[in-house]
Amino acid sequence: MGYTANAVTDSGSLQSEEWQRYARQLNLREVGEAGQRKLKSARVLCLGAGGLGSPAALYLAAAGIGTLGLIDADEVDLTNLHRQLLHGTADVGTPKVISAQRRLGALNDQIKVEIHRARLTAENAIEFIKGYDIVVDGSDNLATRYLSNDVCVWQKKPNIYGSVHQWEGQASVFAPHLGGPCYRCLFPEPPPPEAIPSCAEAGVVGVMPGIIGTLQALETIKLILGVGDSLLGRLLHIDALSLRFREFRVRKDPACPVCGDSPRITAPIDYEQFCGTASLPAVQSVSVDKLRDWLAEPGLDLIDVREPFEYEIAHIAGSRLIPMGQVAANTSEFAKGRKTVVMCKTGVRSAHAIEFLQEQGLTELWNLEGGIEAWRRQIDPSLRKY
Repeated sequence: MGYTANAVTDSGSLQSEEWQRYARQLNLREVGEAGQRKLKSARVLCLGAGGLGSPAALYLAAAGIGTLGLIDADEVDLTNLHRQLLHGTADVGTPKVISAQRRLGALNDQIKVEIHRARLTAENAIEFIKGYDIVVDGSDNLATRYLSNDVCVWQKKPNIYGSVHQWEGQASVFAPHLGGPCYRCLFPEPPPPEAIPSCAEAGVVGVMPGIIGTLQALETIKLILGVGDSLLGRLLHIDALSLRFREFRVRKDPACPVCGDSPRITAPIDYEQFCGTASLPAVQSVSVDKLRDWLAEPGLDLIDVREPFEYEIAHIAGSRLIPMGQVAANTSEFAKGRKTVVMCKTGVRSAHAIEFLQEQGLTELWNLEGGIEAWRRQIDPSLRKY
């Protein structure tokens, strides 16, 4: 059974170069000239030009999607390159959308690449998404996933979902207007922020976003052509270590606050607050400037709760490593009554570590505001970024 995207109009006849470029694709019974014209007429928005956005955008461009939109606010970093194949070593420091536009243009000069150097927010999401037929969600944070889901529901745009974690990944198609569920039907409430470590914290094998992003591109193409069985109503999970694929049925929730029978959310909300990323545990903190002054004082203890590989890349001289997962078993390493600054990459893990330690009766603990990243930006730019 096929599921067709909204109102993709015919772009007219194909040019001679297009017949040659897409020859192998045109030979497919499910594509042909009519299908290729549909692809040429389609407008697809990729949220993110990173791990998932790279393979998705590359294959969509190669397939002849007429207009490909990219929205991303970040710059290319060396740590991106093992998985974000839109970019190369020479692109480090370049805005990702600029690097991506060059790469996609070199791959296929017959398409249009629209770039938006911005973050998707509650203020701009409706305007961005309304100009496209399908959204490919390659975002790496919960707030953007809930935001893009909600706007896609309201505007009746298919949302091609993907996510990765270490050696695992999953993909689905969310489109209530086509009879399926939305992201909120699967995940009504976001998990606590600490339950989902970032890619930098947990790590990811570079091939994994390549697999999931390619599946997202495939599902997008099938929707535009109106062929095959979509992942609508199905969640595909891949465990790369065992190379096992599992499929879960996902049903539309009649009580869903966005796509249900009586929707309660009909306009953008504060997604940062909803996802619990706007606030941290109420612990005392110290700025990087103040810590620089404190380092001249005797008796200061510096504890780093990141992972060993992170500590190896960059750390503050004199700090001791106690990874977050080992804090509970090493509370004796935190001296009672001694001024102690706890740090991580951005200040999130360390805040939760302090919250736990305070519950054990420890005091005189300060969280480093902004973590090692803030220290690198404001105090010691020689530290390596990761």
